[in-house]
Amino acid sequence: MPAVQAQVECPVFQSFRVEQVSGMFDVPIESRAKERFTANVPSPDEPWQIGLIVGPSGSGKSTIARRAFGASVYERATWPRDRAVIDGFGNAPTKQITRLLTAVGFSSPPSWIKPYHVLSGGERFRCDLARALSLGSGNAVRAAADETKASDSESPAAAAPLVVFDEFTGVVDRTVAKIGSAAVAGAIRRGHVRCRFVAVTCHDDVLRWLAPDWVVDMATGELSWRCLRRPKIELDIHRCRPGIWPMFARHHYLSGQLCRPARCYLALWQQRPVAFAATVPLIGRRGHRRITRLVTLPDFQGVGIGTRLAEAVAQIHRDEGHRLNITASHPALIAHCQRSASWRVVQVRKSGSRGNRLGTSHYCGSPRRAVVSFEYVGRA
Repeated sequence: MPAVQAQVECPVFQSFRVEQVSGMFDVPIESRAKERFTANVPSPDEPWQIGLIVGPSGSGKSTIARRAFGASVYERATWPRDRAVIDGFGNAPTKQITRLLTAVGFSSPPSWIKPYHVLSGGERFRCDLARALSLGSGNAVRAAADETKASDSESPAAAAPLVVFDEFTGVVDRTVAKIGSAAVAGAIRRGHVRCRFVAVTCHDDVLRWLAPDWVVDMATGELSWRCLRRPKIELDIHRCRPGIWPMFARHHYLSGQLCRPARCYLALWQQRPVAFAATVPLIGRRGHRRITRLVTLPDFQGVGIGTRLAEAVAQIHRDEGHRLNITASHPALIAHCQRSASWRVVQVRKSGSRGNRLGTSHYCGSPRRAVVSFEYVGRA
């Protein structure tokens, strides 16, 4: 655990106003202004996954981070204005990029194909975070099914690449900051993104949501090791009218309209709408329904809200004596259902369905889109 020391200095250019300020406030004039910062920072060789350097503006956060971790500090680059964000990750495979975007809580395919400059502040923050993790970890993103165990002689944390993100959550809404912190922390802890991560920020409200292994407080210069638990996200789920759907429609990856016989459900967090689900009868099967729409608003993606809503709605139907299916192409939803004992695979269609076989105006099939169907079997 080395003590990191850094001195920064800048030239002072003498002028009439500089002389005035010096005299008015008794500020000594030197040829250079100097400031020294000192902090104990864990070594990259120690076994940790997530760190946090926090402190007020001017306390030396960025200086200490650069002195301690050097080239691992992510340097922001300009996003092209004439290309989609999905094209801003170099030569990485598309499936790998979508996993990475999903891992940081940016799970909206309609937004993946838009240019960076038209996205919201929260979406741009998550794009920057995804690019930092991609570049810093050498595109080392992996699905849970592809994970391999590290050998007993090697610490998985110490062996992982290091990414340091300065000005973390600095310009986003504080709700987005908290949810985004929880999303990236969960992705790293679960091994979906293979790297260690250090956030540098002046906002201490992300502390419990990021749940770092260590914290350097530049206000006091103290290092503390801690094991925090992320605050619980308590959802209120209510039956709602279809008129709520337009709030969520543009964030869904299907273009089909909501069917008239749909039963709709709304998830609220702290009295704010965060997710929507709708079910319809499964044609030709009495007492059998399917989830036709499942959407989480972008600011709240990445912490499992959508899957929790899906299972809550499925349990409501099961308690009423109905069976319930869900058909998905989104990698995050498929991965969750495959891991969960509450769902079983009933069908895999690598080339999708044959589109609208029924001639109805509200039916939307999945031609040329690989999908997996699951049936809810109840809580384990």
